[in-house]
Amino acid sequence: MSKEKIDVKDVTPKTYNPKTHKGSGDRFNPSNRIYVRAMSGVYQQLRRKMGWFFMLLFVLTPWIPYGDRQAILIDIGKQQFNFFGTTLWPQDLTLLATLFMIAAFGLFFLTTFLGRVWCGYLCPQTVWTFIYIWFEEKLEGSANKRKKQDSLPLTKTLLLRKTAKHICWFAVALLTGLTFVGYFIPVKELFVDFFTFNTSFWVAFWVLFFSVCTYGNAGWMRSIMCIHMCPYARFQSAMFDKDTFIVGYDTARGEARGPRSRKKDPKALGLGDCIDCNLCVQVCPTGIDIRDGLQYECINCGACIDACDETMTKMNYAKGLISYTTEHKLDGHKVDVVRPKLIGYGVVMVAMFGLFFVLFSQVQPMRLDVMRDRTQLFKTNSDGLVENTYTLKILNKTQHPETYSLSVSGLDDIQWYGKKEVTLRAGEIFTLPISLGVDPFELDKPIADITFVLERHSGDDKKKVETESRFISKL
Repeated sequence: MSKEKIDVKDVTPKTYNPKTHKGSGDRFNPSNRIYVRAMSGVYQQLRRKMGWFFMLLFVLTPWIPYGDRQAILIDIGKQQFNFFGTTLWPQDLTLLATLFMIAAFGLFFLTTFLGRVWCGYLCPQTVWTFIYIWFEEKLEGSANKRKKQDSLPLTKTLLLRKTAKHICWFAVALLTGLTFVGYFIPVKELFVDFFTFNTSFWVAFWVLFFSVCTYGNAGWMRSIMCIHMCPYARFQSAMFDKDTFIVGYDTARGEARGPRSRKKDPKALGLGDCIDCNLCVQVCPTGIDIRDGLQYECINCGACIDACDETMTKMNYAKGLISYTTEHKLDGHKVDVVRPKLIGYGVVMVAMFGLFFVLFSQVQPMRLDVMRDRTQLFKTNSDGLVENTYTLKILNKTQHPETYSLSVSGLDDIQWYGKKEVTLRAGEIFTLPISLGVDPFELDKPIADITFVLERHSGDDKKKVETESRFISKL
């Protein structure tokens, strides 16, 4: 066996940085909390716009009407998923499984290509956290001011400001809880019943449960969720490689660090471009120092890039000391954007998309289930015919009444005992007991294959489904 050692990359910071959260004890102690400094810039503008877009999409979607109901409604009681004009039932859950696979491979593809940008730009935890930080900025002041205030005794003015902040926090959390539950219960009725105290116990429980979770996660937990509790933070490193775009610090250009006058030449002073202002640490929502190297806590939000670019502009230096880059680029090597891993994830994602559309195109607007009578496999009726009994379950999966006709094929001269045409309301499941009779001289084997056919007659779009069964004449 080979005794060669496997190279292990040490990502532990070489020196302890007291200005970051690393190594601190009680994260809930005010002196150890992360006070995120407000920052504007290209990436923060992009992050805010994307956050507002998806947040408004989340909040407003349940209010989109479609006919006499909301366009998107997951009705657990009726076991229906209404999406505009399409209704999916438990029998169509393979579509949901396919969607989850598309989302998973989409996330793998995005992570391999652009690192942890999902966390920095789209994750609800990040979006809601920055909303809560905005309320802090407006009601309590800047990060430095908040940090100083929390180290001093509580005053009446500060108490009022903190009370107003928590009221705003819980208002946002309550709106979030109501909106989320509004995807499962008609949202208009939910809001009216909740604020008039007419809702049921369990509906109120789930609204308050999700409200408390939002309030706790975005208001108090924040980076603790991202660093210690989110499973994505743990396994995303398995998808990284040296060509993955990450937020990185150009050590060769930035070191050695140190303050200096804008009029001084850093090279003459033996310094790099980093003036050690620590703005990159102050704006980081997870409280890390990107100059310590690649760290799993980094959520690729780009706040440190905007902060550093602002400083570089003031110093009349070139931007990009901190940027979206790759490990290979930082080491001076060629970057391979298109690589086997990325192609593999992309191919699987496209294949899952194709499978989803194939399955979606095969969704039928009705369903027919056939169950044989197991207590008596067959009998001979008064006409001398061999008779089998069946129970047909017909499901109208559309959102309007439908009329269906029933027939059977597979044997000649079959006698049908029962209804052959039924009308069902929208979403109705109808149980129809019927019997089939066959002349024994027409049966050449003890068990014959037959096919029940259900046809829809409404409109010009003729649809039919077929379900196989058995006709038994002998044991």
